[in-house]
Amino acid sequence: MTDNLPSAPGSLRPRNRNRVGDSPIRHGRLKSHHPLATAAKWLAAVVGVLAVSTASVAAFAVYDTVSNIKPGIHLATLPGAKAQAVPDIGAIEGGANLLLAGTDTRTGQVGFSSKSDLAGSSGAGNNDVTMLLHISADHTNAVVVSFPRDMIVSVPACGTRPAASGVMFNSTLARGGLSCTVLTVEKMTGLDIQYGAEISFDGVIGMSNAVGGVTVCLATPVKDKYVGLNLPAGQQTLEGGTALAFVRSRHGVGDGSDLGRISNQQVFLSALMRKITSGGVLSNPLTLYSLAKTAVANMQLSDGLTRPTNLVAIALALKGIGLGNIVFLQYPTIFDPANANRVVAQLSSADVLNAALRADQPVQLTGKIGRAAEADPAAPPTATTPSGTATSTSTPSASSPATPAPTAVALPSNVSGQTASQQTCTKGNN
Repeated sequence: MTDNLPSAPGSLRPRNRNRVGDSPIRHGRLKSHHPLATAAKWLAAVVGVLAVSTASVAAFAVYDTVSNIKPGIHLATLPGAKAQAVPDIGAIEGGANLLLAGTDTRTGQVGFSSKSDLAGSSGAGNNDVTMLLHISADHTNAVVVSFPRDMIVSVPACGTRPAASGVMFNSTLARGGLSCTVLTVEKMTGLDIQYGAEISFDGVIGMSNAVGGVTVCLATPVKDKYVGLNLPAGQQTLEGGTALAFVRSRHGVGDGSDLGRISNQQVFLSALMRKITSGGVLSNPLTLYSLAKTAVANMQLSDGLTRPTNLVAIALALKGIGLGNIVFLQYPTIFDPANANRVVAQLSSADVLNAALRADQPVQLTGKIGRAAEADPAAPPTATTPSGTATSTSTPSASSPATPAPTAVALPSNVSGQTASQQTCTKGNN
């Protein structure tokens, strides 16, 4: 695992992985905005579809969307990284890892302030939502790993700050910018992370509005006075500020913990992805344009993501992955013996997960859905193969059509999560 850790502050040892574009990867400090690491994953898909559309409105959308991309985040150059040519409107060659982080800062967010929101902060803030997207090299599966904010971790040297142990994970952004969060996750997983992004509160609101709302199932009412949420049980279509309050809610879902909030976000994310892929969104250039423009206007992207060709290439890699082969999961943890309000990594289970990601193997969940979620009793059962692996709707890579699909790694039963194809309901904290 240490083969991919920084050899010196600000530097990384490169893995032999294909990369998109010819600009070096740099880790650095960002202007911070906020989470839902949700929109970032599908930002790529949105821009990719726009780019391959022949409609004139889509051509204009690409131009106008790119004009809204903010200056790239400069990350420390990876020694030995080789530029890879990007084919014209073609998928990225090989896989990719993308870290999606958001802060609890209220700075610069319309309608939010650290004074009016007791849970808020200003400036860099804390990375209260952090997700790692791993796209397989053959473009047949993807994994989204959520890292608990309350996890106690060891942090490598970040900028001028020395390495330290016993650090709460959600302080890494304030400690040394997005680079520090990236380096910490690299140390935990042994992966090389090529891309990074943040999304703001306003971005979450805009994305939910752009798709016409996201319909989620509530098994019980969800009430949270801290974010102004009061929703009855049943199917609820969420957009705007209500959608934002839903994904931010901690006290109103599950057991009121951050781990419950993670599974609630997975309910929302899977519903969002099902709508994007099956609700006519991908066939409507105007909706796609609105999605892409909203996303890039409210995000900070690393250098590699500000290049339009790179966004397109990553998009096309994601486009063919079936919902059953997109797995959302929580990084495995146990309660910290030294502090019942904190968690630490459950090492044996984390080792299985990390090894599968490093080996680029698909993963199969064997445990429960999550603390704040349950299966939707009205939903049809998820189609599975005899081995229990969700059926793929994606096509083999054109470059290796005869290559057999890799065997999925069965994760330990204490790793919770769900696939994007699973229809689940949020349980309120009643």
